[in-house]
Formats: sequence, structure tokens, C-alpha cells
Amino acid sequence: MSPDSFLANQLLIAAPALDDPNFSRAVTLVCQHDGEGAMGVVINRRSEYTLGEVLEQMQLKTGDAGLREQIVLSGGPVHPERGFVLHDDAREWESTLRVADGLYLTTSRDILEAMAAGIGPEHAIVTLGCAGWGAGQLEYELGENTWLTAPSDATVLFELPLEQRWQAAAGLIGVDMTRLTDYSGHA
Repeated sequence: MSPDSFLANQLLIAAPALDDPNFSRAVTLVCQHDGEGAMGVVINRRSEYTLGEVLEQMQLKTGDAGLREQIVLSGGPVHPERGFVLHDDAREWESTLRVADGLYLTTSRDILEAMAAGIGPEHAIVTLGCAGWGAGQLEYELGENTWLTAPSDATVLFELPLEQRWQAAAGLIGVDMTRLTDYSGHA
């Protein structure tokens, strides 16, 4: 792994002191990280939409009631009108970023068409928007103790209820968020 991509496929876990309303108690999967910056999706924030509403806006129909009721997440403040599908399906979609082996981020319509038809990925979350950092910005925030990092985990990404993901992600590195202070500083 090159030094420029060391945060790809890592979870960023907001420290209790982070009071930015976009990221307070957020868990973000870093999907891409290089010398120009970083991009990821928040995996524990509800949007105001269900997948059924999004599919309807795209004029896609599905007979799967569970799929229609699936909550669409608020993936971050960047491009809030754009859909991102985080999934485990290695098929070649029109526009896909490989995050890691078995983990992909797709932004093309074809994956939503497949989901609506009942032939989509086994595990998938849909977000509106993403999170982005300019060159050096994320590294600076890490130095300021704004974020904890943990390896990506499929259970946290796809299975746990949203309200459990922040604590569970921190637990991957042995941290109990209830024991951390809500302020940060430097000695």
C-alpha cells in the first residue's frame, strides 16, 4: 500500500469533542485518499429519504417492500444531491471505485436498476452526498485528535443499526466512547 493511500478503507470515528454538525458522532468510511485529499461516506446518519423515494424520483420501480423502506443515509455535506452506493458486489458497474477487496463505491444508475430488479449486491447502503477533505486537511485533523481511525469492518458497515455504529467502530480499536472526554487538547 502506498503512503498516499494509507487511510483508504479505514473508518474515521468522530472524537466526542468534534462539534461540527456534519460530523458529530459520525463514522465515515474513507474510500479514497491520496496527495490531493480524501473522500469518504458517512455510514451512520439518516437522511430524510427512503430508497423507495429515491428510486421513484429516478423512475425506477421495485416490488421489494424491504428495499423501498431502506433508509438512505446522509453521506456527507459534499454533493448532497448525488447518490453513492457502498457495496460488496465485484460486478463491473459503469462508475465504481474499488475501496478494497470486496468493497466498492458506485455512483452509476445501473447498480440502482439492479437493486430495484432484485439482482443487486447482497450488502449495500445508499447515501446522498459524501465527505471530502483537501490536500493535507484530513492529516491535520487527525493531528488535532478530531478523529480516531479503525480498520473497516463489514458488520459495522452493513449490519449494525445506525445508532450502534459509532461506539462499535471505536470498539474495533478497544476504545469505549463513553469514557472519553468531550474536549481535546495537547500536553
